[in-house]
Amino acid sequence: MATCDTCGNDYDKTFTVTAPDASGTFDSFECAAQAMAPECGHCGCRILGHGVEAEGRIFCCAHCARGVGERDLVDRA
Repeated sequence: MATCDTCGNDYDKTFTVTAPDASGTFDSFECAAQAMAPECGHCGCRILGHGVEAEGRIFCCAHCARGVGERDLVDRA
């Protein structure tokens, strides 16, 4: 059995996620997201969807981007 990198659970159904800059072994998608999903540059939540980007920073939504001074992003066209 393998151990989850996030919670330490020793589990017989772990899986490995590999990305260009990181990889890890996890026992659930929740643990994988906690370890690997980017954090919003304003509120700190994990971004599980596309998010929005401005000047090299990623945010969960345009509202959070505005919270740090970004004025050009919108949630809807």
